[in-house]
Amino acid sequence: MSNLRSNIVAWLGRKYFSRIQKNGFDLSKMSFLPDATLAPLRRDGLDPIPDLSRTRAKEPISKIWLPFGINAWLVTGYDETKAVLGKAKGFSSDFTNLAERNIGVAPQQNPGGLGFSDPPTHTRLRRLLTPEFTMRRLSRLTPRIHAIVEERLDEMAAAEGPVDLVEAFALPIPALVICELLGVPYEDRDDFQRHSTARFDLFGGANASFGAMSDSLSYLHGIVRKQRETPGDGLLGMLVKEHGDELDDQELAGLADGVLTGGLETTASMLALGTLVLLQAPEQFAAIRDQDDVVDPFVEELLRYLTVVQVAFPRFAREDMEIAGTRISAGDLVLCSLSGANRDEKLGPDMERVDPHRQAPSHLAFGYGIHRCIGAELAKMELRAAYPALIRRFPEMRLAVPAEKLSFRKLSIVYGVEELPVLLK
Repeated sequence: MSNLRSNIVAWLGRKYFSRIQKNGFDLSKMSFLPDATLAPLRRDGLDPIPDLSRTRAKEPISKIWLPFGINAWLVTGYDETKAVLGKAKGFSSDFTNLAERNIGVAPQQNPGGLGFSDPPTHTRLRRLLTPEFTMRRLSRLTPRIHAIVEERLDEMAAAEGPVDLVEAFALPIPALVICELLGVPYEDRDDFQRHSTARFDLFGGANASFGAMSDSLSYLHGIVRKQRETPGDGLLGMLVKEHGDELDDQELAGLADGVLTGGLETTASMLALGTLVLLQAPEQFAAIRDQDDVVDPFVEELLRYLTVVQVAFPRFAREDMEIAGTRISAGDLVLCSLSGANRDEKLGPDMERVDPHRQAPSHLAFGYGIHRCIGAELAKMELRAAYPALIRRFPEMRLAVPAEKLSFRKLSIVYGVEELPVLLK
């Protein structure tokens, strides 16, 4: 089994860096899109580009240009973002809003799940999932999370020379935890992780991302059929046993897909980027190494500071409304910049740096309102286990290349670093 796991992890690392290229709405080639439109997806290292903060200071809700005749707004202020995300009756997240606007996205590419659904469908699905994501139910995964972390550390310790922390540590931990959560059998994990590619990277075009979703959903339908025949002990098996009559295969696959996409890329990016922060902050590095009580506040502040999910799912206004003095018309698309909102100076002084001791309102790294990430607590469990274990195992760890040589994603909803080579001793 250890050989199988090693093969899975190695294969996942190789596949992670491939970019699906298809014809379609390719943002990387649309040079005529103004900077204000692309600003929420661009960064300077770990920081949102300065244009985002300037836009927020001038107009926390600003007009942006999109093709296809879509009237669009960018929200960068903290209070304004909460107002939009908290107004579930005023805005729709339903996938059909995208499919009906002739942007090359077909209705059959609907990934389903919670992110692209509205009440009452969203309410029904979330009600079925919520019990499995309470801290009490998630606590059963704690021993397995720690075991997965230790296994990755053992693999890294046996390596010669520099180690890519993304491939060896950041990716396999959430991938294997999600397999545990869903109840994917070991013999199926190779295929399962093969479909866990960079679906949020828009550098290959929107059609490439939605094509990856379709491929993943096709595979997950097969997993769902197996669970229908022989329900396991994981999340999918539980849903089949307890709610099988209430959920069709499309909904089950969509829920599994949501868990996969919501918990893999995001947590992997947090693990890699968070480690990069620590490697450049000796005081924080030493504190995490030596003090258990600083881990929790550090993780919360790191979630705010990095905000790897840069924008929330698109919202479409259901009706004419006014938010913070801005008139938004029915049918308008609204994009909320979570990375911009979490750096809003209204939250306190010096929000451009990491300060685990700051007393600030709750961050929006997991979103807000009815669409707040249901797996937030699971992600935090993984981060709280992984960071101190990594640093305590390798207290002399350091970057193997200058920080300015690192390559980051260029246009991605989920921000991340492509590789993070480190020396362990």
